[in-house]
Amino acid sequence: MRSASSELLLDTKQQQLRKKKLLELAAAKKQKRGAPRTLREKVWFYSTLSFAMIAVGSGSALLFLVPLYVDPAVSTLLADFVPEPVQCTTVRREQLAGLYNCTWSSCREGCTSDVYNCSHIYVAYRTSAGGVSGVDGGGGGMQVASGRGGGGDMIVDEAVLLVNIKGCGYPPAVACSNFTKAYGVPGATFPCHYSRQNHTLAVVGYDKRQQYADIVHYFAVPFAVCVVTSIVLCVMHCDCQQAAAAAAGQHALQEPSRSSAGHSHTEGYSDHSISTRVERLDEAIMEASRALQGEPSGL
Repeated sequence: MRSASSELLLDTKQQQLRKKKLLELAAAKKQKRGAPRTLREKVWFYSTLSFAMIAVGSGSALLFLVPLYVDPAVSTLLADFVPEPVQCTTVRREQLAGLYNCTWSSCREGCTSDVYNCSHIYVAYRTSAGGVSGVDGGGGGMQVASGRGGGGDMIVDEAVLLVNIKGCGYPPAVACSNFTKAYGVPGATFPCHYSRQNHTLAVVGYDKRQQYADIVHYFAVPFAVCVVTSIVLCVMHCDCQQAAAAAAGQHALQEPSRSSAGHSHTEGYSDHSISTRVERLDEAIMEASRALQGEPSGL
């Protein structure tokens, strides 16, 4: 009977102490939340927000810029078009329909959708003197007839004319109706640039500097911005060395506490005497009541 009343009184005192502690914590949290931010905290917050938005924006922009601008620029440079244009003459144009027939097109608006109507434009041109290292006949299954002209020039009787290296683009930079009208008429003559890697390929316009500029503007700049802002955010919020040292110190402190906790737990369970446990409860109740009344515990 005495043990039950002692345990009930102890539980009541513990609930009162716990309720008082919770009220104090709630009041402190409310007071801290209501405190205005300092200028340094505002600058830190808005700087973090700005750098994070820039990093995410530049990283997302790379997903769209690489296939639209960087990949065509790299492919154009690898094709190694002649910088000085030569005279091209349209030989014939084929207007085809069907997915099987339209595996490629001289010009199409949009580079991701399937093409069911396409135009194949073939041209003939004469290479400049000393500009030929050999003719590549691997033009996608097309037969190319070529011969030597005067002065060491080479005449390519049939080559594919593309609006650019991919044969596609987006308005207003690429307007396929105007392209077909201007270059798809047999007998039309115009300047073009042929590829030194594949002489069965020719384009209307080529600017080597523009290709390098596209790579720098649409890849190097966004990539550098993304990397720099990510590093800044890491420096601002992720001090790896201090975090590692703190984790090591915390781990070292937890080991002795675990061993001491296990030892005391074992000692508590080794005591099976009911009278001894009742006496300890009485002492705890007296200590709790003295603490509440503000009396010194040593009296």
